[in-house]
Amino acid sequence: MNAIKVGLLGIGTVGSGTFHVLQRNQAEIRGRAGRGIEVSMVCRRDVAAARAVVGDAAVVTADPYAIINNPEIDIVVETIGGCGLARELVLAAIAQGKHVVTANKALLAVHGTEIFEAARAKGVMVAFEAAVAGGIPIIKALREGLTANRIEWIAGIINGTTNFILSEMKAKGLDFDVVLKEAQRLGYAEADPTFDIEGVDAAHKLTLMSAIAFGVPVQFDKAYVEGITQLQAADIRYAEQLGYRIKLLGHTRRRENGIELRVHPTLVPANRLIANVEGAMNAVLVQGDAVGTTLYYGKGAGAEPTASAVVADLVDITRLATADPDHRVPHLAFQPDAISNTPILPMEDVISGYYLRMRVADEAGVLSRITTILAEHDISIDGMLQRESADGEKQTDLIILTHETVEGRMNKALAQMQGLPTVLAPIVRIRKEDLA
Repeated sequence: MNAIKVGLLGIGTVGSGTFHVLQRNQAEIRGRAGRGIEVSMVCRRDVAAARAVVGDAAVVTADPYAIINNPEIDIVVETIGGCGLARELVLAAIAQGKHVVTANKALLAVHGTEIFEAARAKGVMVAFEAAVAGGIPIIKALREGLTANRIEWIAGIINGTTNFILSEMKAKGLDFDVVLKEAQRLGYAEADPTFDIEGVDAAHKLTLMSAIAFGVPVQFDKAYVEGITQLQAADIRYAEQLGYRIKLLGHTRRRENGIELRVHPTLVPANRLIANVEGAMNAVLVQGDAVGTTLYYGKGAGAEPTASAVVADLVDITRLATADPDHRVPHLAFQPDAISNTPILPMEDVISGYYLRMRVADEAGVLSRITTILAEHDISIDGMLQRESADGEKQTDLIILTHETVEGRMNKALAQMQGLPTVLAPIVRIRKEDLA
């Protein structure tokens, strides 16, 4: 049987990793797929740089449409990133009847509904395992391995840059700005790290997982996104003293009135496995009604970990290319007519526990006034820590942990507490999840 012909749009980190893994493991891949999978064309503006990677093993072009319009190309792999040109090229490939593999989470989080509908109408597949958590097969687990389950919630460390920064802040007691510079020096953070440190990258990935888990359209525009730029070493230290670690967590949960979809710094109990994921590693917890809690852990980025997921998608498409399109696994796990319009909840309706750090005057009655306000808003206290003030110091830090409450209720309590004359600085609020 003739080999499947693949065209690579982009041959940077992921593209070159995909090429090398396919070359190195060709025998194993052929044995699993039932036929060979070969990169026969590569597109990059810098033709010489592409030629340095592939040699004479593939045709190199600077024109992406030379790949898309080539009738011999069966699968197009998009690794160029972004949402503009990538969207145009992916839709053009689909229109030509070609299957698509992409590692582009931003593209699918923003334009996934349009792309999946175009693919369904044309009878082709769009595979995107590499778009979420690099080499961890979390998309396949959600779409296939856990298909018997009613998924209750997903919580994930799905951005290696921010996890590295938080791990270093904890280990060395340094503030965010200092560790970010070190992460950039070591290559863990981009020169412009905005998408990572502001939580956008994690929100793209979470949007895709939430859609698959709960059978809803991809709705990145409705996600709540908060990054780690305002985190201070003091909060990481206080969290440790209270038995918690702070992680940038993507969290999506099914509630009676809708779906939570949020990314933000989160206190997680230190005895949870996910709380001990350090460095640039990724981990995703999934809670299903039948299986209980499952944990998926591994490298979330890098040339060959991501290429591992791209090649797995290529094998899946090769196996299923001749199957009746109506009997393939749907892109978002649910059949198109089963996709629901369950709303994404606004943040004020989200339920969470909270960590509150208040800089307060060190005088009698302060704690009483604060606890009274919390009680008036039906917010119960889970734990408390008060830093002992030094001799002559007239202010101190008060840390309060609360049980779960509705965010809107907490917002009202915070506004009232902030107005107290004995609260001397903006209150720091970090959400808390027990993940039990």
